[in-house]
Order: sequence, then C-alpha cells, then structure tokens
Amino acid sequence: MPPAPTTIRIPRWVQLVGLPLLLIGVWIVAGAVRHVVFLFLVAALIALLLNPLVRGLGRAFIPRGIAVAIVYLAFAAAVGLAILALATVIVKQTRSASHKVDSYFTVDSGHPPQTGAERDLDRFQHWLNTHHLQRIKVEKQGQDFLNNIGTKDVEKYTTRALNWAESAGVATVQLLFNSVLVLVVSIYMLLDFHRLTTAVDRRFPPRPGSPGLIPQMEHAVVRYVRGQVLLSLIIGASAGLGLWLLGATGAVPGIDHYALIMATWVAIAELIPYVGPWLGAIPPILYALVQHPISALWVTLLFLGIHQLEGHVVAPNVLGSALRLHPLLVIFGLLAGGEIYGLPGILVALPLLAAGRAAWEFFSERVVVEPFDVGFAVERPAAPEPAEPPAEAAEQPEPGAEEETERELDETAETEERPAAPAAP
Repeated sequence: MPPAPTTIRIPRWVQLVGLPLLLIGVWIVAGAVRHVVFLFLVAALIALLLNPLVRGLGRAFIPRGIAVAIVYLAFAAAVGLAILALATVIVKQTRSASHKVDSYFTVDSGHPPQTGAERDLDRFQHWLNTHHLQRIKVEKQGQDFLNNIGTKDVEKYTTRALNWAESAGVATVQLLFNSVLVLVVSIYMLLDFHRLTTAVDRRFPPRPGSPGLIPQMEHAVVRYVRGQVLLSLIIGASAGLGLWLLGATGAVPGIDHYALIMATWVAIAELIPYVGPWLGAIPPILYALVQHPISALWVTLLFLGIHQLEGHVVAPNVLGSALRLHPLLVIFGLLAGGEIYGLPGILVALPLLAAGRAAWEFFSERVVVEPFDVGFAVERPAAPEPAEPPAEAAEQPEPGAEEETERELDETAETEERPAAPAAP
C-alpha cells in the first residue's frame, strides 16, 4: 500500500487565536509593501509560466542555467519581433490617420468651401431634420467646437499634451525599472525552482501517478494564459475581418484601411477581463460615427454580435476548463485586484486565482482541522421512564376474569367432595 499523504493537524487554539493573528499580520505587512509583493507575484507567475520550457530543455541534458538563458532570450526575441512588427504597422497607419484627421478639420474643399467636419455636421443636422428630430440642434454647437479647435483652445490643448507627455515619460521610466526588476527576480526563481519542487514533494509527497504542487500550479497558469491568448486572437481576428468587410462593401467608408490596427487594439483590449471588450469597440465606433450615424450603427451591431459569440460560444469552450472558478469569485478577484493595484492588478488577478485554486486542491486533503467537540463530555438527556398505570386500572380485573375464577373454584370443590377410589387388593 502506498504511504498516506502527510497531513497538517491544526489544533483548536491555533484556529481561535493563531490564524486570526496571522491573517491580520499578513494583511498589515502586505499593505505596507504591496508594491514589492506585487512585483514578486508577477515574477512568480512568469516563472511558473516558463518553468515547463526550462524543464523540457533540461531533459535534453542542457544545464539549468543555460536553459533559463535560452528560454529568456527566445522569449525576449519573440516579444521584440512582435513589438517591432506591430510598431511598424501602427506608426504607418497612425501617421496616415493623423494626416487625414488634420485635413478633415482644416482643409477646405467644395462649393461653398467647407472642411470635411463642417460638411458632415451639416449632413447630420439635415438627417435629423428629415427624420422628425428638428428639436435636436447640433449644428451651432458643432460649429463652435470646430472654431475653438483652430483658435481659442490650441494653447490649452498644447499644455495638456505637454503635461501628458511628461507624465507618460515618468511612467515609462518606472515601467522599465519595474520590468527589469521583475525579470531579475523571475530569473532567480527559475534557477531555484527545481529545488523548491523537490523540497515541497519531499515534505508533501504527491499521490502515485499525480503531479506535485508546483507542477499543478504551473499547469493552471499555463492553461489560463494559453486560453486567454487564444481568445484574444479569435476576437481580434473576428473584429478585423468584420471591419474589413464593412469597409469593402461601403457600409463604413475607409475603415478597411484601418482594420489591422483596430483588430490589434481589440485583441490587446480583450486581455482585460469584462472591460476590455467594450474598450476595444470604442475606436471603430467613433471612426464610423464621424463618417455617418448609420455607419456607426453597423459597427455597433458587428461588435454586439462578436461579444454574443464570445460570451456564449468562444469563452465557455476556451476558458471554461482553464479557470474552473465560480463567477462570483472571479468578479471579486477582479475588483480586489483593481482596488489594490489598478489595471495591473486586474491583469494578474485571474492567473493568481488559477494558481491559488491548484494550491487549494492540493492542500485540501492534507490539512486537517481539529473539530471543536473532541475532548469534551457531552451530557445527553436521560430517556423518559414509562408512565405507571393508575392504581384503579391495575386492580380492575380484565373482562371475563371473574367467570373463569368461579369456574376454577367449582372444579376444586367437586374434586374435594369426590370419594377416593378403593385400594387394590
């Protein structure tokens, strides 16, 4: 018989005193150094994600240090090539889009000379007037807005742009520093992961034929990341194809030229749970709204259809078996991650929940909580004694008992009066 798994027995006094104090202490310390805790959690997730690749290279008799270097160099090269390719396309299309936007608001054409924005504003007001919506007046407010863009608000917008650029520069420096720190910590974790795995398996041996704690957590994180990336690719490709078809058929003029950049934005926004799908739809809808209200309606219907397909078909099949978490727990994790660390906290909340579920399943059969009724004498109530019959009922003879008694007395009297039989000679 295989040896029973090691169990941890938690006494009652630890449950009543030790665990609450431990939780309060952990909460206070984590709140004081939450930035450091967050960086180490991200590094641990990266290490869990890349450790299977390092372990696979180790089976090919490659030293672990060299395997870690190969995995990180390949990972950095793949990310760099993807960023370079996307940046090339994004810069090209963004430059073209900015030129068109500038011409749309500044270049006059036609008779009478009007900019594209003024012409579309007149068309929109005419459409409102012809559809019994004359009370809605947007032409005057729109003209004031267009005039302010070129005259009064230029300095204000320039100041805001400079402040945003300064804040973005500081945030970029902090992001680079944190990224390098996470990279270094994750490398150290990967170099010692095999020792940690051996120590955990020696202290808590896995069941025969089942993986240990660390491999189970790796599998949970890899499964979630693989499912999330596949979901983002499917939704991004669907959005790009739909936008290209709308542009090619003339439903949304010119949007097919920006289908790739918008599809990329939709795929990236899809990585943000719950909020991402709606963020991804904003740029295409705004572009279509500038063209025509009916065009915006077509784009809105396209994204509603994509999100219905995602919610009922794609997400349950792709992510249903990856998380295996109750929706309320998922929502709580996302809200807690956003409250603690904003958008980065939302991004790492679900993989942390997946790894935490694997750890919970591993320790649930190894942690024994001592019940509170052990060692206490429980006084049970005595069973009620049967009630005695009343004295009158006990003395009262049963029906027919008097007749039977009289019959027995008569037979006894006859026996006494009968003469005895003569003795034998």
